[in-house]
Amino acid sequence: MDNASIEITPEETTFTVLDPRDGSEVATVQSASREQVSIALSLARSVQGEWAATDPASRGTMLRDAADRLRKNADRLAELNTRETGKPKDEALGGIMAGVATLEQYAELGPTHRGHSLRGSVMAADYTISEPRGVAVLLTPWNDPVAVASGLIGAALVTGNTVVHKPSERCPTLGSALGEILSPAFPDGVFTTLTGGPEVGTMLTMEDGVDVFAHVGSSATGGRIARAAVLGGAYVIRENGGNDPLLVDDDVDPAWAAAQAALGSFANSGQICTSVERIYVHRNIAESFCNALVEEARQRNRDGIAPLVDTRLRDSVHEQVEHAVQAGARLLEGGAVPDGRGAHYPATVLADCTSSMEIMTEETFGPVAPVTVVDSFEEGLELAVAGRYGLAATVLTAGIEHAHKAVAALPAGTVKINAVFGGAPGGAAQPRKDSGHGFGYGPELLDEFTRVKVVHVGIPETPSGRRVDSGEQP
Repeated sequence: MDNASIEITPEETTFTVLDPRDGSEVATVQSASREQVSIALSLARSVQGEWAATDPASRGTMLRDAADRLRKNADRLAELNTRETGKPKDEALGGIMAGVATLEQYAELGPTHRGHSLRGSVMAADYTISEPRGVAVLLTPWNDPVAVASGLIGAALVTGNTVVHKPSERCPTLGSALGEILSPAFPDGVFTTLTGGPEVGTMLTMEDGVDVFAHVGSSATGGRIARAAVLGGAYVIRENGGNDPLLVDDDVDPAWAAAQAALGSFANSGQICTSVERIYVHRNIAESFCNALVEEARQRNRDGIAPLVDTRLRDSVHEQVEHAVQAGARLLEGGAVPDGRGAHYPATVLADCTSSMEIMTEETFGPVAPVTVVDSFEEGLELAVAGRYGLAATVLTAGIEHAHKAVAALPAGTVKINAVFGGAPGGAAQPRKDSGHGFGYGPELLDEFTRVKVVHVGIPETPSGRRVDSGEQP
């Protein structure tokens, strides 16, 4: 069948992955059994104490070795990435090299992760130390599989946690290969990879002995993990779905704004966590903006846009587009499922969208730019603020006052002014509302994978009843 989706019943132990470019078979993969899940977690628990006792500098050295192994296998992994998700080879390679850089970053940051001294009595010492949470289960996505996984793996391991990693079932051969490449850099049991579909993730949440879950993926799955973790007392870090707004003021160049909107909506075929999902443009420049945005989309369609990861996602994207059109949106470009094999979908522009349309309220995760025209910046900001997600938002404006208003009002972990993508190295953010919880990147991720212990050291009293000061021996 011409379908790259994965359907697994509880009785099945294997699943097939298809190339979204042409529907050809990539691999049939064995799904981890309940016994394998239990063994992986038990092994991770058994070696965690010794791994935590390893000095941070040594853990950092091993992480640098892992980064070197990843660099040497970058071409192989990029090819697997392309075959399983349709990501163009050069973009896949860029994501893998970002993973290398991330592992190297945490190899440096880990040994410098420090506590704080606390000011108390002059005859006492008060300070904090960070300790690993224990066994970390990492559930990572398919849209940038190596870069995202490397961040979580690096931060968890360098702080002394042992790791059980389940990559997305949409790129299992890539996930398995990543595990085979990285695991020899660490002692046995410190880093284990399990492949499988949602049922393996469910089994991981039902097992005892997990101290922290880190999940990047849909809000629905993240919510289930969070609820299950409450029963076992595990900490949860999650970066989940988004419905990121783009607000376009009337004092910016409409062609430039359209180029920004196209980049945010169509990059990686719209399959980026912080893709632009809904656009609010001021009426004064709306016509010029929409014309330029349509041309941006047409150019991408002429050049050829990469497929979506599978036809299951494509069906979901197309369904949202169709429902919007049925509800009164105007289709300006794209919006039709092409003939042929694979999971291709064109760059699509919709106008006259309203806040009652699903395409403006839910995550689409495809190359769709839905546009609403507003009569004022304030109206656009009010609409951008609404919704159940809080991952990121972008504002294009030449006015500092409007920029400050947006930063103050938008309930998002990341607010970008005049650039849909970008940011300083080491940046981190805390998603809001249904988009997640906790820092997902940067130095702050080390804090997420550790617990703080406060230490107070006082002066003992000797048998004679005298307190020992700093100049005496008891």
